[in-house]
Amino acid sequence: MIQLHECVPLTRQPVSLYLGARFSRFSLGRRVHITRTFVPTGEKLSASRFTRAPSALVCEASFGSQEISLRRDDFQSHGLPEMVVGVLGGGQLGRMMCQAASQMAIKVIVLDPLEGCPASAVAHEHVIGSFTDNDAIEEFAKRCDVLTVEIEHVDADTLEKLEKRGVDCEPKASTIRIIQDKYLQKVHFARHGIPLPEFTQIDDLESAKRAGELFGYPLMIKSKRLAYDGRGNSVAKSPEELSSAVSALGGYDRGLYVEKYAPFIKELAVIVARGRDSSILCYPVVETIHKENICHIVKAPAYVSWKVRSLATDVACKAISSLEGAGVFAVELFLTGDGQILLNEVAPRPHNSGHHTIESCFTSQFEQHLRAVVGLPLGDPSMKTPAAIMYNLLGEDEGEDGFQLAHKLIGRALRIPGASVHWYDKPEMRKQRKMGHVTLVGPSMGILEARLNTLLSDESLDFHSTARPRVGIIMGSDSDLPVMKEAAKVLNMFEVPYEIRIVSAHRTPELMFRYAKLARERGVQIIIAGAGGAAHLPGMVASLTPLPVIGVPVRASVMDGLDSLLSIVQMPRGVPVATVAVNNATNAGLLSVRMLGVADVDLQSRMSQYQEDTRDEVLAKAEKLEKVGWESYSSAS
Repeated sequence: MIQLHECVPLTRQPVSLYLGARFSRFSLGRRVHITRTFVPTGEKLSASRFTRAPSALVCEASFGSQEISLRRDDFQSHGLPEMVVGVLGGGQLGRMMCQAASQMAIKVIVLDPLEGCPASAVAHEHVIGSFTDNDAIEEFAKRCDVLTVEIEHVDADTLEKLEKRGVDCEPKASTIRIIQDKYLQKVHFARHGIPLPEFTQIDDLESAKRAGELFGYPLMIKSKRLAYDGRGNSVAKSPEELSSAVSALGGYDRGLYVEKYAPFIKELAVIVARGRDSSILCYPVVETIHKENICHIVKAPAYVSWKVRSLATDVACKAISSLEGAGVFAVELFLTGDGQILLNEVAPRPHNSGHHTIESCFTSQFEQHLRAVVGLPLGDPSMKTPAAIMYNLLGEDEGEDGFQLAHKLIGRALRIPGASVHWYDKPEMRKQRKMGHVTLVGPSMGILEARLNTLLSDESLDFHSTARPRVGIIMGSDSDLPVMKEAAKVLNMFEVPYEIRIVSAHRTPELMFRYAKLARERGVQIIIAGAGGAAHLPGMVASLTPLPVIGVPVRASVMDGLDSLLSIVQMPRGVPVATVAVNNATNAGLLSVRMLGVADVDLQSRMSQYQEDTRDEVLAKAEKLEKVGWESYSSAS
């Protein structure tokens, strides 16, 4: 490898700085890395001497009389720097990485022993060879500007040797070495103060029994290496089950450790991107639901409190900050009943919990990984849709029967609004094998859950009948219905799914509490609450839910509705209720449509059309009045 150091005058005062990005290309069969140093304008540069290092030609520049520079046309004048990214592994993660690379004109070549691996059809080139073979990796690395992984079970020793020779590996070999051994991973994160379940190494039955006495049962027994997708984990529910649990993992010689069972209420995950400059960006926290220890469903964002999201993000950032190298990392976490966040494990690559980002985020995890390893600015990780669900297409049967079942599900998925199908094109079908995934995006988690349930059932795909309500219309008594039905008419006009419930703040407080607490989880986005007299319902509901609440004062038999109006509008600070005029549920319906339209272009467009229609209606009336006179106009009315 040839490394050149370019010195370029600065146009501003007064200090030197380094441009972190490096441009690389092939020159006479060797890679050339050019680093540019900026110095104060007016200073002259000279080459004081050149020294030949074993793997690089180094230019040591000093101030003097002789000016030096590199030709400006040595650099690419358009587009991104030409890069070749080598990926160890050609599975589905490599496939989706190649698909993202094509959008940025980054050439990705993959090293994988399987001739028809998922990435082979979309990679710039597929080199057939093992990513655990020293010679294969060394030859492969000669063709790459940067080397990365889509699976951590590679030859870390070879990566370390390559790094010493100047090969650019991201993330670093030290990180791969730590993560591919689950026990070393635990030790590393414990040293850095990351919260973990308690753990210890076991070498024989006696040490396993001592661990059981220390941690209690059930006891998690895990393999140190080659443990993923449910492999390498076993559970002993009692001392008598220790031997069988260990045997299921291949015995003590395989290398085992035990973990105290974490009584979690949810499994969470955070995708973390780390740039070459050690900058870190986190994707939204997601919930992962497993089936037979394999990721089955991912919900984004996770339905947890802001405090839990912040804590999970902090733990994930701290964990990745303790590692070396650039790329995308997945941090899997446990949420316990008392609100603790415990780290389960980390993957040094894109991950199943981040597949939804292809459709749901401004920058997918695969594009982000490429940005990170080649030194481009990290992209925006935030979601561009309110909710997303990823469903793994796992093999339900062997061979052709399994393919038939999968294709049937794909056919149903393709008819679902907001659904995207990813098929990994694996040549062999096996039970519980990851064959593809479906991502659903939409306006709320409740709506997506209903669509997923329909996808997985044999019901007719009638999404109008199965649509989850986006607006909840509630009232304290059926006597309020003549007023509140006007809100329903508006929602019907705009085709917004809704529900109507009688929920009394005074007579059924438990029902009111439950409704307010569960509304968001069910997919409701706005609540319209009508009440008369004391009119406590809107305010009480607003105090229990983070959803926006629109209050409708209902005219009662006394005080002409003024009591209801004053009750609703005089909420204390911190508990807002948007209040419309007495008996004006129509405006409550229209306001809810406008609120939904902030994130729904179709609704916003329909609201604009509604405004134009009402304007045209008024103009037509004005024209008629002017034309026929008030007497004829009145008699016609």
